[in-house]
Amino acid sequence: MPASYRRLFALPGTAAFTLAGLLGRLTMSMTGVALVVLLSERRGSYALAGTVAAVGLATGAIGMPLLGRLVDRYGQARVTVPATLYNAVPLVGLLLCVRFDAPDWTLYACWAACAAAPNLGGMARARWAHLYRDDAAARHLANSFEQSLDELCFMAGPVLAMVLCTTVAPEAGLLAAGVFGSAGALLFAAQRRTEPPLADRRPGSTPDRSGPRPECSDPADRAHRHGSPLRTPGLRVLLLTFLATGVVFGSMELTTVAYADALGHKPLAGGLLALVAGGSCVAGLVFGLLRPRRAAGVRFLFGVTAMAVLLLLPLAAGLGGAGLVLLGAALFVAGTGTAPTMVTGMTLVQELLPERQLNEGMAVAVSGIVVGISAGAALAGAVAEHTAPGTGYWLPAGAASLALLIALAGRRHLRTPAAPPAPRGSGRIVSAAH
Repeated sequence: MPASYRRLFALPGTAAFTLAGLLGRLTMSMTGVALVVLLSERRGSYALAGTVAAVGLATGAIGMPLLGRLVDRYGQARVTVPATLYNAVPLVGLLLCVRFDAPDWTLYACWAACAAAPNLGGMARARWAHLYRDDAAARHLANSFEQSLDELCFMAGPVLAMVLCTTVAPEAGLLAAGVFGSAGALLFAAQRRTEPPLADRRPGSTPDRSGPRPECSDPADRAHRHGSPLRTPGLRVLLLTFLATGVVFGSMELTTVAYADALGHKPLAGGLLALVAGGSCVAGLVFGLLRPRRAAGVRFLFGVTAMAVLLLLPLAAGLGGAGLVLLGAALFVAGTGTAPTMVTGMTLVQELLPERQLNEGMAVAVSGIVVGISAGAALAGAVAEHTAPGTGYWLPAGAASLALLIALAGRRHLRTPAAPPAPRGSGRIVSAAH
């Protein structure tokens, strides 16, 4: 496994942007837990924490595709730096509002203003897609690696946030998340040699303002030169599926925190969430080593099916009062179903869209997850306050089943032109090592 993934970093600069992106993405896994703990401790309400998180994620879902379009038009560095500097202002504002007991509406306003966070995961995947644009096997490996990095963040982030919030101060987790996110994003933007060139600066291309481009023979590229990538039916199917998957993530996170709190072990909630991410991380690394033999659309259906089935395990553990040990085991196993779904979903985005819309397309997909997380957090917050512990695990199980139904209904739009897999040990990923 280490040797297979090490070949990804044969190209210069790949390790630098990966490490910087990893630091920046750590904030995504910390903010949700840190916000819930902060508001539940300072304001005494899980419902308030869930709705504030929902508002912020909803506005972020709107801002993320807009930033993605700007990235496709102006480049990653030119958009990431100002967006990062701006985003730090409302975050500090929220901490001050909590500290000085400002009205609840100020919390909503500040968190809603945090809508310009750069999508570092999408930009990292766009770099891999450009660097290995002629090697489908390498892209599959890179997408699996990136998903495992996401899960690694969601293993370490909640634990770190819970430790800071419970041992230092309730505000410490959110403050650390802001520092890590800003530093990582600025370091990522500084890695210019691996940044994909703008569409009109790539070999064989001319600026859009020069008129028609007869040398372009890609129908998808011609169809999407102007307008939203949502004009692609397959992306709409992925968006709805990811929205339901986001409900899985959001409801699972808040339900687990509330469940651990109800049993008198709130500090252990971060560890339980880390087990979910740990299962997904392991599954993502193993999945990347498997040679794809079926089309990406078929693999996506298998992934969503596995996710729906495995999420029945934490539901059974939560409703049965199995305790935190068995619940942790169930969460770990359930997590193994999410990585193949996410890896193949991002692969489909890359196959369905032209390269000139890749950042915006992946931001649209992630925004679906973000909206789902916000809805899941809000629903789980209400359920946690008005029902018995463990009841909230109905939400992720039901949302995963809904994701499966959506994917099955739109499966014909997920078909992409078949490309023969690269033989193991060949392609640009190996030639670069020499």
